[in-house]
Amino acid sequence: MNAKELISSLSDYRCEQSLDNIKIDQIEMDHRLLKSNSLFICIKGYTVDGHQFAEAAVENGASLIVAEKELDVSVPVVIVPDSSRALAQLSTHFYGHSSNQLKVIGVTGTNGKTSVTHMINEIHQYVKQKTALIGTIEMVIDKESYPVKNTTPDSLYLQKSFHKMVEKDIDVVSMEISSHALDLGRTNGVDVDIAVFTNLSQDHLDYHETMESYLYAKSLLFSQLGSSLKNEKPKYAIINQDDEHAAFLKRVTAQPIFTYGIHEKASFQAIDVELRANGVSFTMRTPKGDVSINSKLMGMFSVYNLLAAAAASFASGIDLETIQTVLNNTSGVKGRFQPVEHSQGFGVIIDYAHTPDSLENVLSTIKRFCEGDIHVIIGCGGDRDRRKRPLMANVACEYADHAILTSDNPRSESPQAIIDDMVEGIKYNNYQVVLDREEAIKHAIKQAGDKDVILIAGKGHETYQIVGDEVLDFDDEQIARKYLV
Repeated sequence: MNAKELISSLSDYRCEQSLDNIKIDQIEMDHRLLKSNSLFICIKGYTVDGHQFAEAAVENGASLIVAEKELDVSVPVVIVPDSSRALAQLSTHFYGHSSNQLKVIGVTGTNGKTSVTHMINEIHQYVKQKTALIGTIEMVIDKESYPVKNTTPDSLYLQKSFHKMVEKDIDVVSMEISSHALDLGRTNGVDVDIAVFTNLSQDHLDYHETMESYLYAKSLLFSQLGSSLKNEKPKYAIINQDDEHAAFLKRVTAQPIFTYGIHEKASFQAIDVELRANGVSFTMRTPKGDVSINSKLMGMFSVYNLLAAAAASFASGIDLETIQTVLNNTSGVKGRFQPVEHSQGFGVIIDYAHTPDSLENVLSTIKRFCEGDIHVIIGCGGDRDRRKRPLMANVACEYADHAILTSDNPRSESPQAIIDDMVEGIKYNNYQVVLDREEAIKHAIKQAGDKDVILIAGKGHETYQIVGDEVLDFDDEQIARKYLV
């Protein structure tokens, strides 16, 4: 692409040199990935400033640089007020506004994003549509998996991915959209068609600082659906009617709304809910009549996830019979209330629960069917919101008979310092501290009796432990199996 044409997609920029004869074949913000005929965008990160690598970028093949200040380099420099915003604009234009050619379903909320996106993906696959999935665990394009660094990748990675999806004739993309991504503008340029809100509870306050700021970030997904009501590419908002923030989110969107819930009247409402040790069943009231759901998934939170997936898929044009069939047969996601099969007389469940609300939901579910004692292994991540640490410990002790406080991605913090934060102000004494996570799992398994249930919480699908700057192999499921003999 001609550089002049590409840069013209920006509204506010300054460049003293001619761009007429410069060809751009690649956009990058990592100077190590550059080849000839490349555009390098200098991004100010939390720890590294891309402006420092401008000269190295030229040496690696950059023929044009976008920056927020003047640079002493041998290639033209385009000055912009905000290089992160420019990155989204330039990459969207460079990759042909690819998301406009896809149906994009974005799911945001504190809990449930992964489960809901996977269910939506399954439903669309059932009707032979080609699908893609972007989320916490991985990105999958037509069954081919790619690694991701964040729940929602940066705008450049997203636009490259959408372009690849268009080339592979993908019909529908289900993507998790985090509050960080919305606040940082990573989704700028993404044409979302259906926005889904699961719930909001305390999390990420190390970044957002207040619940009001956290809610505002989530609301951007719905306000950014726009005000146009075109029939050829309709947009919808799917909102959890039972969440206390539902009324606010309804106000911020101009698009048609489908609600879902259990306690409040909603477009998709679960009635006659029955929670069992091997699943859930309920009648789902919909705009087109009642549907019977009998799912292998467990817990009240699963009922909400099933409803959210049903409402989003209905808005996407999928018939209720298909939705019912898939929801009744889905087996869920690795690390989301995942049972570990073994031959002993107690249960072992692995779950990603890492917020007070999600931990309470999971433990409440177990309490409904556990005939013995409940054991929970829980930690809190280092370099993250310290305020939720005592909340996590109190929830663990309130709902479980035995709580083991341990390590969970301590990062640069001392594991003992994190535990000290967890036990500060704790109101219970039914806990013990086992700093080493493997030892904690081993201890719980040796301690468990017949009909007990062990919940290993916090990591779920993760197969690593972050200690300092090291990413160490660690899989809760594999560690548990090691001692389930």
